[in-house]
Parts: sequence; C-alpha cells; structure tokens
Amino acid sequence: MGPRIDDVMKLCCELSANQQIKSTVKGSGKGAAAAGGLAFAGGLMGGPLGIAVGGAVGGLLGCWLTSGQFRPLPQIIMELSPQQQQKLYDDLMVILGDIQWTDLAQLTALVMGNSMLKQQATAALIGYISKELQAEVHYVD
Repeated sequence: MGPRIDDVMKLCCELSANQQIKSTVKGSGKGAAAAGGLAFAGGLMGGPLGIAVGGAVGGLLGCWLTSGQFRPLPQIIMELSPQQQQKLYDDLMVILGDIQWTDLAQLTALVMGNSMLKQQATAALIGYISKELQAEVHYVD
C-alpha cells in the first residue's frame, strides 16, 4: 500500500473517530429476528403474556447474538483488504481532488480545517461503508 493510500486510510480513521461512528456488518438483522421470532412464538403459545415473555427472552438472545459486532469504524477501515482500501481511496480522491499534501498531518489539517471538505469526505466514507460493505452506521451518543 502506497503512502498516499495509507494517508487517506488514516484520514478516514480520524474522520470516523472525530464523529464517533461505529458500524456493524449485517449483525442487527439476527438480533431483530431473534427478538421478533421468539415474541411471535410466545404469542402463539401463551397469548399476550407469551408475547411479552417471548419478546423479553428474544431480546436477550438478540443482544447476546450481536454482542461485539458493533466496532469502531477506524478498526473496520484498517481491516479492509487492499482492494477495498483502493476503492475507498478512489472514492475519497474524487472529493479531495487536486489537494497536495506531504504527510498525514498536513492532509488531516487541510481536511479538518475546511468544514465543507470534512463534511463531503465523511459523507463519502459513510457512503462507501454503507454501499460497499453493506454495513449499518451508528453515531455514538
């Protein structure tokens, strides 16, 4: 991986850490299915009280199934394959355009110092994560 791609990946990490973004790849569906499925089964077997009990048990099961799947976006970015990193780099270079930088610190200062550029780069990053990785993006409160 070239130094420019490495700089852009680290910029993406900085952007996502700054915005406190977490992501999960196809994990939330399992948790929701467990909660809904057990609530449905409980309703069939026990009526309204069965729905409540099934939903509670299903919610706990869903929580257990998806625990640890929400990871900080910087971690996901650094685990991308070289091909995925190249695609993300290409997407961000459309935004960064003709910006010239000598090192990561200068690139980070240029992007973070320009609110429009920062917003566009963050949107491109989230778009890539959502579209290419089919991941759900969450902002930490």
